[in-house]
Amino acid sequence: MSIPGSADTDGSAASDTPQSSADLIAEALETTKAVETITARRTMTIETPDSSIERVGELAAREPTDRRLEVLESTDDSVPAGSVSIRTPTVTWEYDPDAETAIERNHPNRFLVEERRLDLETLLDVDSELAYEGVEDVDDRETHVVSAELAIDDELERSLDLLVGETVYRIPLELPTGEDGLEDPIVERRLWIDEKSRYPVKERATVSDGETLINELSVTYEDLTLGEKLPDETFEYEPPEGVPVEAAGTEPEGIYDSRADADAVAPYDLPDPAVPDPYALERIVVLEKRAALGTSTTFWYADPNEPDRELFVAVRNEKRFSPDVLEEDEVDGVSVYRRDGRIRSFFWTCEPLNYEVSSPDSDAPLRAVAASVGCP
Repeated sequence: MSIPGSADTDGSAASDTPQSSADLIAEALETTKAVETITARRTMTIETPDSSIERVGELAAREPTDRRLEVLESTDDSVPAGSVSIRTPTVTWEYDPDAETAIERNHPNRFLVEERRLDLETLLDVDSELAYEGVEDVDDRETHVVSAELAIDDELERSLDLLVGETVYRIPLELPTGEDGLEDPIVERRLWIDEKSRYPVKERATVSDGETLINELSVTYEDLTLGEKLPDETFEYEPPEGVPVEAAGTEPEGIYDSRADADAVAPYDLPDPAVPDPYALERIVVLEKRAALGTSTTFWYADPNEPDRELFVAVRNEKRFSPDVLEEDEVDGVSVYRRDGRIRSFFWTCEPLNYEVSSPDSDAPLRAVAASVGCP
């Protein structure tokens, strides 16, 4: 087994070095993309100058769509042992055993974000200084340790969002004295990448101000399995008997697998979008809003091999765009308005309905899909 040399301290090792820091992270990225499911005993610790907390839980995930975490042990009063969190594309459940409450959050029209993939891509960015730190054992696995010092914006807000494991954490950027602002902010990420699977089995993020520790957060995966089939019931939830359920978000009128089923309940005729491969219909959400806003129907499509490559086609009574802030365009003889940026969109009106085609995928064929809808 070849080990990266000490010359690899800036992420610019020669391309013929098989296990440079950049190569290891790139391989971890490819493994993360390929793995469909994970299960593990997950230990998370948070260290600050004044406190230390630890949570141990059982994790099951079909990333990026479904995730279940049950807390087994905890010194964190805000997330006690017995807490349960389940997230799917359309709903999130949170159960707090101390408060004896369950929250059901509906979000049927939300884009998926594969945070772990984006995080590893960020570490490969030229603004990250990579270094190989040697070999260590984690849960009887031989791992390669890679560190990265992240570039920091000149102007920091009062907090910094960092992904560690499969969760984004908001870390306060305040000195222990309570004073705002950091004079010499440093963010270091460290990953322990399994030699055999090339999956990160431990991660750590440390925020410091010079020599002063602000926050250190780590996640370790033990008893890790990759690619085992998980039953759908894993990501379903029924609160304990007698526990009240607090609803958040608007519960949809229905979520359907076919246009015909959705068309039977929608108060208007639905279009029949022509969406090319590799996109496939995932769901159709019919959502009743306040009387003044009417009904929205959203067709969701995704690449089965990369579920976070999504696009949607929406039909609404409500007009959800302002022509004054968009670029005027034309699609197949229909006047539309275009939005560029992280989420690209086309909007148009065919009285009495309004239409939208959107996607965060830069390669999504939005113009062709919009043309297939037109003015029905």
